[in-house]
Amino acid sequence: MRRSTSLHQGRITTLALSIGFAFSSLAAEQNWPQFRGPSGLGLTDARGLPITWSETQNVVWKTPIHGRAWSSPVVQDGTVWLTTASEDGRVLSVISVENDSGKVILDKLLSEVERPQFAHKFNTYASPTPTTEPGRIYVTFGSPLTACLDSKTGQILWERRDFVCNHFRGAGSSPILHGDLLIMNFDGSDFQFVVALDKKTGKTVWRVERSIDYKDLGPDGKPEAEGDWRKAFATPHVARFGGNPILISQGAKAAYGYEPGTGRELWRVEERSSHSGGTRPVVSDDLIFFPSGWSQGQVLAVRPGGSGDVTESHVVWRSKRNTPKKPSLVLAKELLFMIDDGGVAGCIDPRTGDEIWRERVGGNYSASPLFAEDRLYLFSEEGKTTVIDASRTFRVLATNELSDGFMASPAVTGKALILRSKSALYRIEATAR
Repeated sequence: MRRSTSLHQGRITTLALSIGFAFSSLAAEQNWPQFRGPSGLGLTDARGLPITWSETQNVVWKTPIHGRAWSSPVVQDGTVWLTTASEDGRVLSVISVENDSGKVILDKLLSEVERPQFAHKFNTYASPTPTTEPGRIYVTFGSPLTACLDSKTGQILWERRDFVCNHFRGAGSSPILHGDLLIMNFDGSDFQFVVALDKKTGKTVWRVERSIDYKDLGPDGKPEAEGDWRKAFATPHVARFGGNPILISQGAKAAYGYEPGTGRELWRVEERSSHSGGTRPVVSDDLIFFPSGWSQGQVLAVRPGGSGDVTESHVVWRSKRNTPKKPSLVLAKELLFMIDDGGVAGCIDPRTGDEIWRERVGGNYSASPLFAEDRLYLFSEEGKTTVIDASRTFRVLATNELSDGFMASPAVTGKALILRSKSALYRIEATAR
């Protein structure tokens, strides 16, 4: 671990309590409109969520989902939405499920792809999570299709099939909404850019190319490492610092701050020893936290601001131990929690980067953790959920097993968890009938 000589000493607060992302208690309890929830940070103020369940306990309903897809469920106005795809990527679909009953409302074929790009066997052709708002659902599968649907009728309101990007290992970045904009990362082996669409029409409002010099071209002029060093899977995030919104977007070898209304680059932090960032950043009132990605991965704490390359001036600390590659971080109770891909959980002081505890939970992890009621929920690829006390002392509260593993991150509605396994969608609730 290396810390800067001027460590940030300000009070850390979670975005659930500050920086302009306040949302009503009704929305927080009932709707889960995007990857990692209303705040985008994996936090919920819901009360009464279950801590124990199994295939025969506290399952309100279980609905089989066809295809092979790792996109996370989202919830809007009593309906659960998710995308799916055939294993070969030729068939792309969207599904909606009634939250109360688990009944499938809509199972709509969106596209038949004649020649799908290659996707790594660990990925799928429907890994990006949809985002919703009242009356609309926005889905993307990367370059093959981005579309907006009327959530009441299932009618396609607009679609885009013209984005050129070789996703190389498959698409993974989820879209976000900011005002009237739908914002997406495209970081492939050939093209790397961020684009903002008019959410009403689907037309491009702005597009900005990644500015970093990748310095990975071989003597033949082709990218080295078959494109991995230009590839990323991360989801963007908008946060306010000093009253000003900043679009935080991680690509390969760098994380960027953009002006969300125009796409103008404000600053970037370069991390040349790592690539293929795959998480969504978390923020305090004046720091940004994110894992740098694959290869020599680290967790970075970055102070927003400056211009150009601010790596030397604005990185507050780095932590190299048990860095997650796919699961995002959780900032809660003035502590930074994480679970790495190999099942080691950790707790860090977000002001200094100092390790508070590190414990092996076991299993493998792709899904991002959930914080609720001073608890942290960890969902493994083998189907185990470990519930731990979100505090300065490691303590397991419960372990639960379902019959299939988790690649998707959880959603919350009311007092229920909406969990997508590799083959089914569950509603888990302590008052299960």
